[in-house]
Amino acid sequence: MTTHGFGLTAEGPFDFAASLRFVEDWPATSALPSDGRTLRFAYCAEADWLPIGVSVTGAPGGVAVTTTRAAGPAIRREVARILSLDVDGAGFAEVGEADPVLGDLQRRRPGLRPVCFWSPWEAACWAVIVQRSSMLIASRIKQRVAERYGAAVTVDGRAYTAFPPPLSLVDADGLGLPAQKEEWVRGLARAALDGVLTTEHLRSLAPEEALAELRALPGVGPFSAGLILIRGAGAPDAFPGDEPRLFAILREAYGLPENAPPSAYRRLAEAWRPYRSWASFAFRASTYGVMDD
Repeated sequence: MTTHGFGLTAEGPFDFAASLRFVEDWPATSALPSDGRTLRFAYCAEADWLPIGVSVTGAPGGVAVTTTRAAGPAIRREVARILSLDVDGAGFAEVGEADPVLGDLQRRRPGLRPVCFWSPWEAACWAVIVQRSSMLIASRIKQRVAERYGAAVTVDGRAYTAFPPPLSLVDADGLGLPAQKEEWVRGLARAALDGVLTTEHLRSLAPEEALAELRALPGVGPFSAGLILIRGAGAPDAFPGDEPRLFAILREAYGLPENAPPSAYRRLAEAWRPYRSWASFAFRASTYGVMDD
């Protein structure tokens, strides 16, 4: 099989090994086969909604990428977004110097950047599937949907299933989800086809506008909106308005009272600008094992 290669360079500290450890530890992606050196996955590229296989390894100053079909500028930008290499991270260390609690996380895993979903569309579907479900069960359901409606792509001699593009699910039923969730997924598919649920559109808006627009989509609440914008579109400077798990981590890290209002967390996050998403990710990632010494 013909493959196509290119490199991506990081602006600022970056540790691909830390990104790979996160993928291995995070329940939503822990089932991906891993040899501890290479990230391999398949997805439907937002640029044309066609399946593509991707293999990523660390390289001096960034990563080396191999794809199963020619990767033009749009797909290269997508891979960069997935690894948060589309953002200049040179100033993130300065944010940690001003906030010793965040700085401690950075020192324990220097160069860890957010690892994003393959697309905002896929992030949105995950957000619906995982509601009132464990991540382990949700990941199995998502995989079954991919196997039924998606496409298999061979990456380095192994088959990987790409989650289906929006057009494949806009009229789909029998997804193995409750009827209400299936209707939500179909609504999200329509939003993606209309260009609303895309990286380009969401990143063109101010974070607050993007979150408000996402909350208007079917099945998307405050938590899901933050997930889609931050871990889907890869917006580097957004702070979710309501994420109980993150708030619990921050309460423990900063000694906040149990009844601290959302405004208290927003005030904390103001010190992280323009990397509020990155800082939030660092705190969440600390609970998945990638911060363990």
